[in-house]
Amino acid sequence: MAERAALEELVRLQGERVRGLKQQKASTEQIEEEVAKLLKLKAQLGPDEGKHKFVLKTPKETLTGKYGEDSKLIYDLKDQGGELLSLRYDLTVPFARYLAMNKLTNIKRYHIAKVYRRDNPAMTRGRYREFYQCDFDIAGQFDPMIPDAECLKIMCEILSSLQIGDFLVKVNDRRVLDGMFAVCGVPDTKFRTICSSVDKLDKVSWEEVKNEMVGEKGLAPEVADLIGDYVQQHGGVSLVEQLLQDPKLSQNKQALEGLGDLKLLFEYLTLFGIADKISFDLSLARGLDYYTGVIYEAVLLQPLARAGEEPLGVGSVAAGGRYDGLVGMFDPKGRKVPCVGLSIGVERIFSIVEQRLEALEEKVRTTETQVLVASAQKKLLEERLKLVSELWDAGIKAELLYKKNPKLLNQLQYCEEAGIPLVAIIGEQELKEGVIKLRSVASREEVDVRRGDLVEEIKRRTSQPFCIC
Repeated sequence: MAERAALEELVRLQGERVRGLKQQKASTEQIEEEVAKLLKLKAQLGPDEGKHKFVLKTPKETLTGKYGEDSKLIYDLKDQGGELLSLRYDLTVPFARYLAMNKLTNIKRYHIAKVYRRDNPAMTRGRYREFYQCDFDIAGQFDPMIPDAECLKIMCEILSSLQIGDFLVKVNDRRVLDGMFAVCGVPDTKFRTICSSVDKLDKVSWEEVKNEMVGEKGLAPEVADLIGDYVQQHGGVSLVEQLLQDPKLSQNKQALEGLGDLKLLFEYLTLFGIADKISFDLSLARGLDYYTGVIYEAVLLQPLARAGEEPLGVGSVAAGGRYDGLVGMFDPKGRKVPCVGLSIGVERIFSIVEQRLEALEEKVRTTETQVLVASAQKKLLEERLKLVSELWDAGIKAELLYKKNPKLLNQLQYCEEAGIPLVAIIGEQELKEGVIKLRSVASREEVDVRRGDLVEEIKRRTSQPFCIC
């Protein structure tokens, strides 16, 4: 016990040393050396304590160094033992960590969960501190650009099916960006910070971005001008082919690799029938540090707005890219698992849908209920319960008001407010005749339907796929 206590104390002290070096912004090599010592000490604790704690907690060592300048948006916490912890910033880094810890080398999966950003919330722009993301990822060693093209196909399918308006998916490659920075004369140490500046071009003008590069980040003005000549270009596969012949970029190995993959990607996107939705945009940078290859971001072209109001500025509604080195950061032996994926901002989608419905003066449907079972007279609760049970057993999404003798007007008003399309009305006369009066809430048209045919008639009338609009 004494030996174990001494070892636990060494782990605690080494952990404090690692945190101290990070706060002092020590060199990456020095931090990695001390982290390796810490992991070695934890391994000596044995699998039960050391490894078990690592699985259940997500130490900030896990999250830092992955998000570039966006690291300031990570929520930092401390547990009762003083260890630095953080709320997850996205679903990608935890996914990579899961692959490494479970030694998985091949998986395709989707995941919907909450993430957290220490950001300034702006409800009208779909920006929150706590929100849901929907991620889809493909991990494994495959031939170039096939899984990447599938991810873009899935992104386009999702955005098209949501019917939120016309959209465009911007595509670039981090290798093209790095090659571009190199031939323009950007120092290696400034690649990531200049990349973060370029990523702002969808929000501010080139002059503002240039002023940030030169004034705040110390880049030479002539180098910034060379970058400007590239990052203001966008187009399709013809631009890729043009840049493959560029006198400067064609001499850079990284840029050539990235452009070659982009050309192949456009071939697959054409086969998938979505090339018209894709734009090769050299200003797309995606500030997250873990991207290593193709990157992409979907934006709405003409978001709707009510008369006299500004269009909803939600920024990108989906984004993603290739991150081949992230899993290796969590593997003790540095084994890499190539990955590519995408992320959909759920709340941003909702913000767009809500504004679109308000602009069209449509009500937001808040339920999937297909039909309300109602009564026209008193003392028909038993009949309502029998009918709603029959509908449930047949797979119909039905409900009824939880009152013995609700007024018919109140039942109809409830349907209008909740967006329930149909009402199945039971009355004394209907019971005698063996029919149910089926009412369309929108048109107020009523027809008598034989009780045995009611299920099929409801299914026929509600056969359209359910939509959040």
